[in-house]
Amino acid sequence: MPLTFPMALTWLRILMIPLVLALFFLPESWMNIHSRDVLACGAFIVAAITDWFDGWLARRWNQTSAFGAFLDPVADKLMVSAALLVLVDLGRVGFVIAFIIIGREIAISALREWMAQMGASSSVAVNWLGKFKTAAQMLAIPCLLYWEPYEGIPVGTIGQVLIIIAAILTVWSMCYYLKKAWPEIARKS
Repeated sequence: MPLTFPMALTWLRILMIPLVLALFFLPESWMNIHSRDVLACGAFIVAAITDWFDGWLARRWNQTSAFGAFLDPVADKLMVSAALLVLVDLGRVGFVIAFIIIGREIAISALREWMAQMGASSSVAVNWLGKFKTAAQMLAIPCLLYWEPYEGIPVGTIGQVLIIIAAILTVWSMCYYLKKAWPEIARKS
């Protein structure tokens, strides 16, 4: 498997995860909290942009691969999960919200794998609801990482509202995927 530019962007996103996490373990004597939050927010935004850009480039340049199709959502889930765990530790996201989002990602990933083994992967293909859920997460998390008001805009509060919306969309999309998969599950169980 050759390393294409889109695949390199996916790997870059995965490699950025420990770097973002490491920012939160630096002593305040090395970097103040505001600088840490700004850098973490910026790194997450770069990673989120590569999440969109690598897939777009792979399709445009006809460099899609089965491994890339596997690795891209894994990188996305790792990035979101790591950020949510940091945000729980900082007290910016509640444990229940993080559990809902991370738990759904694990459950739906397992469901997709199971449905693929049954030859029914199209019944749990990504739809608009999953895309809205991802968009809400990708907007909420940078706001929660940045946290402080910016030019009078309550960034942290906006992030908290968006993460609640993301959690609602998370549950809704999980129910949608389970409903779509249920006939196949019932038929083959």
